[in-house]
Amino acid sequence: MTVLPLAGQTAANMTPAEQRIAKEVRHELLMLPYFGVFDDISFKVQGYTVTLMGYVTRPVLKSDAGNVVKRVEGVERVDNQIQVLPPSTMDDGLRIRLFRAIYGYPALEKYALGVQKPIRIIVNMGRARLEGSLTTKLTRTLRVFAPIASPESSRLPTTCGWKNHRIACSTQRRASGRP
Repeated sequence: MTVLPLAGQTAANMTPAEQRIAKEVRHELLMLPYFGVFDDISFKVQGYTVTLMGYVTRPVLKSDAGNVVKRVEGVERVDNQIQVLPPSTMDDGLRIRLFRAIYGYPALEKYALGVQKPIRIIVNMGRARLEGSLTTKLTRTLRVFAPIASPESSRLPTTCGWKNHRIACSTQRRASGRP
């Protein structure tokens, strides 16, 4: 899940006030009622300013995220850079296929049980990006995303990278070769 301070922003390089703000912001964002597996929100704390980033499928989630962060004690300014993904039935179909392929895979089924899923599925205009983290070396090395086909039955090539136990994958739809 990416409701975390950005990479490089660790407790070691944050003041105690920033650490407290980051902890409360993370908690408030995770408690948002419409925050789901198809949304990805990250933030950074600089002094008393919180910058929100990421992608959401519902416009109300962007505004709710900004509003709950404004109410965190010590936050003076919120820079809400969250992008709302455009509605698309094709993107919705791809989201569902990716969800079933990932969380229906036997080695990853245990991750489907929690309310907040560890792998986020972000789809924008036919392009998919997976964000999140897994806990075991076995699941970190699995490549379960290749068999997912687009509506035109072309394969979705996958590029995955791992850094500090975090997965980052992106997929792009190949041209079908049809005129």
